[in-house]
Amino acid sequence: MTAPPLDATYILPLRSDAPMDDEFAVYLQWLAERLDEVVVVDGSDADVFAAHGAAWPRAIRHVAPEPALACANGKVHGVLTGFGLASHDRCIVADDDVRYDAESLQRILDLLVDYDLVRPQNYFEPVPWHAAWDTGRSLLNRAFAADYPGTLGVRRAVMRRTGGYDGNVLFENLELLRTVDVAGGTSAAPLDLYVRRLPPTADHFWGQRVRQAYDEIARPGRMAMELSVVPLVASAVLTRRWGRLAAGVAGVVAVAEVGRRRGRGTAVFAPRASLFAPLWVSERGVCSWLALLARVRRGGVPYAGGILGRAATPRRKLRRRLQARSQDGVAVAAASAPASTAGIGVPTH
Repeated sequence: MTAPPLDATYILPLRSDAPMDDEFAVYLQWLAERLDEVVVVDGSDADVFAAHGAAWPRAIRHVAPEPALACANGKVHGVLTGFGLASHDRCIVADDDVRYDAESLQRILDLLVDYDLVRPQNYFEPVPWHAAWDTGRSLLNRAFAADYPGTLGVRRAVMRRTGGYDGNVLFENLELLRTVDVAGGTSAAPLDLYVRRLPPTADHFWGQRVRQAYDEIARPGRMAMELSVVPLVASAVLTRRWGRLAAGVAGVVAVAEVGRRRGRGTAVFAPRASLFAPLWVSERGVCSWLALLARVRRGGVPYAGGILGRAATPRRKLRRRLQARSQDGVAVAAASAPASTAGIGVPTH
């Protein structure tokens, strides 16, 4: 007997220059068979949008982004549109390269019964060299806290309370996490909740290096640490302190290995990923300076044909924004709004 669909909404923001492949359509069909609602918010041009509509399962909701919710970050535009249309409180937001399986799908939804936001851990499969390189970043994040994945579980109710989240920033995941936290929402980041992710092309990987380094402007302490990499390495090389340099490399590998072993990570992360961690640290050290230069010279980094300068909103500003919203009585109205775009919007500055 086929199990009834799970009472949840899957929100998938998308923009593609060419029609997505057959594998993506198969994944959408798989989702539609397991979830009560799948919303694909497709910001592609008209011809690609039409091709998607013809190729994808009829069971999914295929919609264009809501113009009234437009913002600089196209992904957030799609997510806010999806939340406005969601019929269920438990929602999963995922990039188009994320691939849940039955176990991870059920577990994230189970956690959303008790938490407002759930942050799983992505892993690449297959793992070309550039995916192993980027996995080094994930392992270092896991060694100290948790990684930033391409998918989150979020309850619609918390988005209604906050009126959505700011879509005029680069680091949209951090913006969403901070918004939920400042609003008093609860969150979980289980290190052993693994969700597969398809690797990008090597060209896309290289094209994201400076932009991702720019994200850390939202976290000054971490940005300062990453900016220190180049001076420290240069000092060791100029003074020929090769032992110190070797110790630093070994230390980074050891820290990454700690992250690989946390939460049964050895099941999805190969040992070579830890060896790539020093390369990622070196790359980030260089790209942090390039990101800082872009900030000074252009006010930000290129994004969607323009320049986007803000990485994320500081917590103190989010608190003031949410306090003002509450004082205006908007939060009360949003909590009782019907399942439409009411109550979900882009915060003003």
